[in-house]
Amino acid sequence: MALPFIEEMPKIELHCHLDGSLDLENAKELLLERGEEYSLSQLKDLMQVDLSCPNLAEYLKRFVLPNHCLQDAAGLKASAYHLAKNAANENVKYLEVRFAPTSSQDKGMKLLPIIEAVEEGLKQAREEFDIETGIILCMMRGLDDDRNLSVVKAGMELLGNGVVACDIAGDEASYPMSNHRELFRQIKKIGMPYTIHVGETGNAANIREALELGTKRLGHGIAMAKDEALMQECGRLGVGVEICPTSNLQTKAYNNISDCPIFLFKDHGIPVSLNTDNRTVSNTTLTNEFKIIDDCFGLEEELVRQIYKDSVEMSFASDEIKHTLLSKY
Repeated sequence: MALPFIEEMPKIELHCHLDGSLDLENAKELLLERGEEYSLSQLKDLMQVDLSCPNLAEYLKRFVLPNHCLQDAAGLKASAYHLAKNAANENVKYLEVRFAPTSSQDKGMKLLPIIEAVEEGLKQAREEFDIETGIILCMMRGLDDDRNLSVVKAGMELLGNGVVACDIAGDEASYPMSNHRELFRQIKKIGMPYTIHVGETGNAANIREALELGTKRLGHGIAMAKDEALMQECGRLGVGVEICPTSNLQTKAYNNISDCPIFLFKDHGIPVSLNTDNRTVSNTTLTNEFKIIDDCFGLEEELVRQIYKDSVEMSFASDEIKHTLLSKY
């Protein structure tokens, strides 16, 4: 496939973190307004990694400074707006933005106003560009169940009006999914849809736990690439996987792009979507993610259409929005 087609085609992104995807120019302005002055070169050093990144711990250091921009309504709104604007500029037609509201409480903001500020920024982008959006609220491993449930309960007030689902992210190795069974039982009762960050660190047992907890989507899911029975189970259940090639290379989930299991998963009937994970931290775009997969494996147009369709179907968008998105490709 020629690169110009990849640039021009409509795209769907389902796994994109707000704090990992700040626009550098806007972040520079926001930080200066908050008393922190950096050059763009300094911000790149502090907020981005490349393929020489040694491990996940080093990767996670790049989230410290962006969080300074997300402690008030103005910063949250502007950051969300610029993320959606940048996505729309590369023909992303639907973007699910995920973030952890609890990480924006350093200066005392309440959860609901935090979520509302992000939705205000996304709404502005929807009005100005050809893009639809949804918010996925991240609970965090390491927080107690009550704190995590407070995020979901606050988000329920905007479910269907900006918020589309929740997630749990953080240190998967230290906090296995077996720790969160009761949390997700409560979320089921509350009625919030969810995806789960799982299988990024090589632990297939966490994926099994996530399936038992009823998830319909997996964030990363790389660990099941070596588990034939688990792949067959995901294929049978139609559980989708959010693939993030560049991020997985940088965090050493695998060592070469040729190890990306996107086609292995598809061969097992598993729906897949292609995503950036963190546009700024990983210094990538969704166009670039398609390009590196094309360069390594080769992409036929029909396959790209299928990835688009799978991404729409596994999204948390409303049926009406899904119908509109499917008509765009």
